[in-house]
Amino acid sequence: MNKLIPTLLLFAALFTIFPSCTNEKKSNQEESGTDLRLLVGTFTGSGSEGIYQVNFNTRTGALSEKKRVVETSNPAYLTISKDRTNVFSVNENEKGSVSSFKWNADKSMLERISEQSSKGSSPCYIELNQKEDLLATANYVTGNIALYPVNKDGSIQPAVSVKQHTGHGPVVPNQEGPHAHCVRFSEDGRWLYAVDLGNDKVLAYPIVNGEAGDEKVALELDPGDGPRHLIFHPSKNIAFIINELSSTVVSVSVNNQTGEFTRIAKLSTLPKDYEGKNACADIHISGDGRFLYASNRGHNSIAVFKISGDGELEKIATELVHGNWPRNFTLSPNENFLLVANRRSNDITVFKRDPDSGLLIFTGEKIEIDEPVCLKF
Repeated sequence: MNKLIPTLLLFAALFTIFPSCTNEKKSNQEESGTDLRLLVGTFTGSGSEGIYQVNFNTRTGALSEKKRVVETSNPAYLTISKDRTNVFSVNENEKGSVSSFKWNADKSMLERISEQSSKGSSPCYIELNQKEDLLATANYVTGNIALYPVNKDGSIQPAVSVKQHTGHGPVVPNQEGPHAHCVRFSEDGRWLYAVDLGNDKVLAYPIVNGEAGDEKVALELDPGDGPRHLIFHPSKNIAFIINELSSTVVSVSVNNQTGEFTRIAKLSTLPKDYEGKNACADIHISGDGRFLYASNRGHNSIAVFKISGDGELEKIATELVHGNWPRNFTLSPNENFLLVANRRSNDITVFKRDPDSGLLIFTGEKIEIDEPVCLKF
């Protein structure tokens, strides 16, 4: 036993001097950050060929290793299942369709598992309900929406409900007829909301036995607002609508029983001294419900708003996107970054986000990709 003591002491000294490989590896990972998969929907035909994957570093915000993961036509909007197994996409064509995909065995490529008609032209939005057994899409050109059952494997069944919108607004040519631009399910799954840019309305459809019932008007916007997207507050009965044509954001209270909205506030997304053309596009809210972000195409910026407890808004900043035509953007899962898809400059730009102030700072990180129009983690 005495002969073993020097040997044991030697091993102890070596472990003290040289950290274990496991600890060293862990330290390196913490320093370098974790790479996450960012999916990019694109408009095809001018260089892009489908859905792309880009690696995103959660510490530095760096984007790298761009590759196409499936070839498909005009996947302009995507949504992903909670378990990350399935990806759903619109195909924004004259003869519109919706598609679902699954990852192959080594999760390097997507494989199409189903495709259905969108029941209209130019579908531009796609949304799963919380149970992930229903899927909805909005057809822009024909001004209608469709609702589909979804199987457990992610395959899409034929549409069970198709709802045609009517009416128009004062702005020509954008509002010569209805233009459904967004569909969102309520958290409890009782309502399907459809935002129509052409008739200045948010419509509500009750979901009964897996189908959409008769429409009711949840909110009528001001003439010429051109509502585009809708997002719900993460913890309060409040929602926010971004208006493409009037470059404004409207906050509303939500009645979950009736499906109706009541207007709270309306603010411009633009600086007071800006007189150029602009068309708002996308809207997102921080997970703590304190900050709202809205994109300006034309001014090429992200407007930052502070949200009060009752849904009032205060604009606190307007950050240039360092690109052209920010059609879509997203917060990183840890919300330390905001990433912008700039369609006309063919790139994605990255901003550091301060969780306390909500403000954005351009990191200098960007990656080139032809006509990026949707970003999903």
